[in-house]
Amino acid sequence: MFSVRRFTVYLGLAACFLFFTLGYFRDGIVNTAKAKYPSQLSTVTQPSGQVPAPSASLKTSRFKWETVPIRFPVKDPTPLPTAPPLKLPQVQYHFPTETTEHEIKRKGRQAAVKQTFERCWKAYKQHAWGHDELGPLTGGVRDGFGGWGASLVDNLDNLWIMGMKAEFEDAVKAAVDVDLSTSTTETINVFETTIRHLGGFLAAYDMSGDQRLLEKAKEFGEMLIRAFDTPNHLPITRWKPQAALGGPQEADETVLVAEIGSLEMEFTRLAQVTGQAKWYDAVARIIRLFDAQQQRTHLPGMWPVVVNAKEADFTQDTFFTLSAMSDSLYEYFPKMHALLGGVDPIYKKLYDGSMATAIKYNLWRPMTPDNADILISGNVRATDQQLARLDPQGQHLVCFAGGMFALGGRLFDQPAHVEIGKKLTDGCIWTYKALPLGIMPEVFNMVPCESRLTCQWDESKWRGEVKDRNTDSNDIDHLITTHRLPKGFTQISDTRYILRPEAIESVFILYRITGEEYLQEAAWDMFTSIINATETHLANAALSDITFSREQLAQGNTGGTTQMDSMESFWMAETLKYFYLVFSEPDVISLDEWVFNTEAHPFKRKLPA
Repeated sequence: MFSVRRFTVYLGLAACFLFFTLGYFRDGIVNTAKAKYPSQLSTVTQPSGQVPAPSASLKTSRFKWETVPIRFPVKDPTPLPTAPPLKLPQVQYHFPTETTEHEIKRKGRQAAVKQTFERCWKAYKQHAWGHDELGPLTGGVRDGFGGWGASLVDNLDNLWIMGMKAEFEDAVKAAVDVDLSTSTTETINVFETTIRHLGGFLAAYDMSGDQRLLEKAKEFGEMLIRAFDTPNHLPITRWKPQAALGGPQEADETVLVAEIGSLEMEFTRLAQVTGQAKWYDAVARIIRLFDAQQQRTHLPGMWPVVVNAKEADFTQDTFFTLSAMSDSLYEYFPKMHALLGGVDPIYKKLYDGSMATAIKYNLWRPMTPDNADILISGNVRATDQQLARLDPQGQHLVCFAGGMFALGGRLFDQPAHVEIGKKLTDGCIWTYKALPLGIMPEVFNMVPCESRLTCQWDESKWRGEVKDRNTDSNDIDHLITTHRLPKGFTQISDTRYILRPEAIESVFILYRITGEEYLQEAAWDMFTSIINATETHLANAALSDITFSREQLAQGNTGGTTQMDSMESFWMAETLKYFYLVFSEPDVISLDEWVFNTEAHPFKRKLPA
């Protein structure tokens, strides 16, 4: 996916932590997508990294990844579970018949979201058709995801959901013509390619039944499984296809845990719809390793951000988080339970163990001026449980955790987890409202309360933390003013908003689970705030700084525009999809029938007959 400069000289675990805390800046360009690691976006002006095919022209469709021999065949593949799916607890709230007034308001808001999507799709089609991303300010293109039409494939299911069937047919024709014998990037991010492309084709197939989409999903699967062709069958997560075709390969010593631990939904769904166990086998062995080592890490129950795939050792690092670089590892535990119909108890075991640890060490209540009863998920450095230290940091990306806890609480019949999910989601809603544009920043810090049960605002304590975290002045009032810190925030270390979906994702899931009306109102406030700040003459743009007020923006007192020429594929594929669905009828992509991958692609759940 990304044109990633591979870690040719790994700087060790401290370097990975440094990348994390700096918020992944690289040359001022947005370079994290959903998955949470440092990277560099490439453009189509870069030379194409062509993948040589044995005895076949690179420009011909005759090249097939399925013809590339496997050097390290699996002797005893893990079979796909065949037991009848269990009757799992109902996830969605039993919504009563809505009033006419509510229906009119809801449909009006849904239409507004669809109008935004249509506008962005039209701009993409006119200016960047077939490319990975549109530049929303210039109309230029970026091809940092292999040049395989990331925005095209990522939005196939959205076109179907929104009833844009003619546009869907046009997009399918273009998407199935993507040529995997060439790439605009030398290095392929296996995780990103899996969640966006493989996931995108599978979801669109699940919805439409179009066989062309399944065939293309299999083609991507055949390519991606070659990254697993190593002596221990663990994947090379930043993979060079040229090297794979040139000789034997082995997994890397330094791998981000989300990249190796978040492939199972897509590979499992591919196995389910094709009946071919090899896809399931590829990811099942990874999950067994997580299971075997869950209690052997420095923070038992959770796994560190950095793991060693070459040695199959997931225990050595000391940095633990639900946030960037780890997130979807944990997100997939309850979702895989649903996808498999509850027939494999391993996913409940992994969820129960990891969430018990996260609740104890990672979740914290921030001190706020209104004494809000909310939670945020932070980071922990731990050499052992007695020396676990919390960094009270919040991230927009970790807002997914509210939906994860709520979904896990329903699927595993743990009401306390639904309540935790509510407080985490409310924490993200609060943070949106606290900023002058009504938009949450990428990374920030606040003062953690000593107790989650009661917490009173202490102005002097807040001011003292502001001074401790910002050392460029001894004048606290000056620090608060120059860093534009709303009350409660001690530091905003990454002021961007890159059109992320995680907050609205949890609002949507929690609304479908609880039916609480305030969540639809919160969603509408978020949507209008985002559109007001990000809309361009073409589409919508990421923002470099959301700490300025509307008045400062209007007066030009920002040192230049805060809009950036970046609109990642997840803006339409995830953010707008979740906004659309939160205002849809509850039976549209019901959570009792579908389960979303981390790129918001819905897969059909296995249900009892």
